[in-house]
Amino acid sequence: MPILALPFPMIDPVLVELGPLPIRWYALAYIAGLALGWLYARRLVSREHLWGEVAHPSRESLDDLLVYVAIGVIIGGRLGHVLFYERDFYFQHPEEIVKTWKGGMAFHGGLIGAIVAMTFFAWREKIFALTISDICAAVAPIGIFFGRLANFIKPEMWGRESDVPWAMVFPGAGDAPRHPSQLYEAGLEGVALYILLAIAVQRGALKRPGLATGLFGVGYGVARSVSEFFREPDHSEALDNGLTMGMALSAPMVLIGVGLILYALRPQRVEA
Repeated sequence: MPILALPFPMIDPVLVELGPLPIRWYALAYIAGLALGWLYARRLVSREHLWGEVAHPSRESLDDLLVYVAIGVIIGGRLGHVLFYERDFYFQHPEEIVKTWKGGMAFHGGLIGAIVAMTFFAWREKIFALTISDICAAVAPIGIFFGRLANFIKPEMWGRESDVPWAMVFPGAGDAPRHPSQLYEAGLEGVALYILLAIAVQRGALKRPGLATGLFGVGYGVARSVSEFFREPDHSEALDNGLTMGMALSAPMVLIGVGLILYALRPQRVEA
């Protein structure tokens, strides 16, 4: 192990306190992700050349989609953490479930909540559900990026012990330097995946419903699985044979993503 390691940048998890109300970085990260994602989504739906003949929602209707998805992500993310990772603790202390400010949001649970919200919105607007999910897939890496930064600031979900020059000693994680795995995930699941989907969108992905969603599923599943090799799993995340719960939950995303890509790229039937 190295004698020296990068110092962890101690950042107060509370940005500012307005009387009895603390404004936390964790909450601001979710707000920033949703707000910037909403702005990007409005930009996408206003560019008609990206859609071809595919029916898509209006800029105005995306206001409702933002509310639905925000509710779905928060409820689904929290319940996912409760059910997937710390079921026994929360079943014994149910009053802790609502204390989201303490951390504990599962991406895969948030994804399920978002899918429910998108499906309802698509039904209400009478638009193909995959078209709605394509919009959300294109903007989701923005929220993921800010969420991983919040994990780093808290700090939580730190990496495995390491001797790399950029290893850090995280508060609450012992004296050993560790991978800043939250930043790896911000780069892979956030920045890299955003660039991949932005390129796909510019090359016509939105004209084939399901393609952007499939690319997101494969891209996130692979990026998350790679990141898990550097992230320290706790007792609720570690599985047998070196696998983690994050890997196990990402595998179906990759499979479904491949299926959606094949579906979207199938030969288009030409009407006589």
